[in-house]
Amino acid sequence: MKVPLLDLSAHHMPIQQEILKAVEAVFKSQVFILGTEVEKLEKNIAAYCRTTHAIGVSSGTDALLVSLMALEIGPGDEVITSPYSFFATAGAITRVGATPVFVDIDPATYNINPGLIEQATTPRTKAIIPVHLYGQCADMGPILEIARKHSLAVIEDAAQAIGAEYSDGERAGSMGAVGCFSFFPTKNLGALGDGGMVVTHDPDIAERVRVLRVHGSESKYYHKRVGGNFRLDAIQAAVLNVKLAYLDQWTRQRQENAQEYLLLFKESGLIENQRVILPKMVYEFVVPYYHIYNQFVIRVLDQDALNRDALNRDSLRAYLQQAGIGTEVYYPVPLHLQECFHTLGYKEGDFPCAESAARETLALPIFPGLSRAQQWYVVKTIQSFYGS
Repeated sequence: MKVPLLDLSAHHMPIQQEILKAVEAVFKSQVFILGTEVEKLEKNIAAYCRTTHAIGVSSGTDALLVSLMALEIGPGDEVITSPYSFFATAGAITRVGATPVFVDIDPATYNINPGLIEQATTPRTKAIIPVHLYGQCADMGPILEIARKHSLAVIEDAAQAIGAEYSDGERAGSMGAVGCFSFFPTKNLGALGDGGMVVTHDPDIAERVRVLRVHGSESKYYHKRVGGNFRLDAIQAAVLNVKLAYLDQWTRQRQENAQEYLLLFKESGLIENQRVILPKMVYEFVVPYYHIYNQFVIRVLDQDALNRDALNRDSLRAYLQQAGIGTEVYYPVPLHLQECFHTLGYKEGDFPCAESAARETLALPIFPGLSRAQQWYVVKTIQSFYGS
């Protein structure tokens, strides 16, 4: 049996005609950059994320970059963030000339550990970027409290978490000064290319982002600021307007798949025998609580932690690949150990929770349309790997 990590074809086929019709309408309009489709998407995303403003941009990476620019964060400033994330989180900080300051993660959720943030603040700290990793919100309550205490901006990296909730109906991206989303094709809400969105309640920040995304121009050819080309294509916006109507349905399917995995793993004995640790929602006391499962990530315990050549995660991944099962490692090298950040002075051992996550985690297929038979095959194959 073949089980891909993600099947975009199966995802798109049921709505292919709707998508093609939307793309054709853009072609007929001959408006390919910004325009009414982008404005419509901005209105729809603002409503979905429960924010006042949404500004379409060219990618999730550019959403982070233009947000930092709008908040006037630059050389000499420090921004606290997680070392366990996609590269863009720290890369955007560096691109504006600021310095990323890393704080270790919570080993259960893989999100930044709020209890370690305050001790990392200095007079140069200007912002915190919590990452809502894998579709689960970071613990925003204490993060926002620290930000208020030290007058710091909070930029939510919600690239993997559109629709995730934290408390009292607060959705990812709506709690900080700004929220940043990615519409990369593999995301829960994915375009047919790159795209992103900045959301905020602050009208001044929203206006600065709108100006910065068109080279800092308030009126054509007149520039008070230096911005960039961060504009969203109309075709991508049209596609996303179609797909947004299905997002909640797809989220429910992901949640149902996650629950099926939890049941299958518990029945397998792999949890009882401490072979595998499953994803955990640590804020279960919050009602409602919403994990959107952009990824379903298990932790594969290393039986011989002192022997780096005997990593169970990597051997399990190779075994699953041979059985036709797609997996991915998010992320094999924590940001503080990336070669390009060596000048920051971090070393191995500085953030042990992030480093162990990088060694032990493995993402399994979770996409909408994944069948129960495929999930059963995934878990049975893992059982077979362990000889049980």
